[in-house]
Amino acid sequence: MAHLFATRRHVVHFDNGQVERSARLAREVPRIPMGVQFPIATTLFGRGYEFWELLRQMNDPRRYAPATLRNRDFIVGVLRDVLPTKGVILETASGSGEHVVHFARNFPSLVFQPSDREPDALQSIAAWVKASRVTNARAPMVLEVSQSPWPIASADGIICINMVHISPWETTLGLVRGAAAILPPTAPLYLYGPYKREGFATASSNQAFDRSLRDRNSTWGLRDLEAVVAVAQSVGFSVPTIIEMPANNLSVIFRRIAWKS
Repeated sequence: MAHLFATRRHVVHFDNGQVERSARLAREVPRIPMGVQFPIATTLFGRGYEFWELLRQMNDPRRYAPATLRNRDFIVGVLRDVLPTKGVILETASGSGEHVVHFARNFPSLVFQPSDREPDALQSIAAWVKASRVTNARAPMVLEVSQSPWPIASADGIICINMVHISPWETTLGLVRGAAAILPPTAPLYLYGPYKREGFATASSNQAFDRSLRDRNSTWGLRDLEAVVAVAQSVGFSVPTIIEMPANNLSVIFRRIAWKS
């Protein structure tokens, strides 16, 4: 036969000549005494799923956020009435990058500029943009929103999803002030996530989520929406439009109404 398959344990060899040679080499390999262990191999292979996930990440740096699949289409539905028909849309704290490629597919006339401060997130965003083959999403930008000036001079809209509650309050202040510095009049600042609202009962799931965030980091937690609104209005944003979203989240849409230093 022109091609034979010969196996020894998990190794497969092809072609007649290789079969004979591999069998001879296998007989010549020294036997490992019973009881001898390899700590590194045991640590890696013994962890099962974790090892294969590590191996996958070495070849594919894309991250996966389960919440993205649940909320992305609801967010797109709101953004259709919020975003301009053309221009550059900055996404801050892009995270895995799954949102920005979904937005790029749904709004082909817009150009999306993803950003993040974390190196792993930046790699994931770049990988998602490449894998999705969208042509209207730029390479990710390093952006720490609490530091000014931002490395982008202007944008026609800003999207920020699930950042306000998973960051210190100073980060929200930096986001609002930085947005005010680069957005022209009427341009939107879109925030998505859970908030506390005066006069509205906080859902038990959000109360538990708030406690878990503060346990992880004392500077994190659900923000009072009224405090966010006050900061935004102080730098020239409108009273927001508030839209209730699934899973006790909110879409909060501000509009730039004046330039302020």
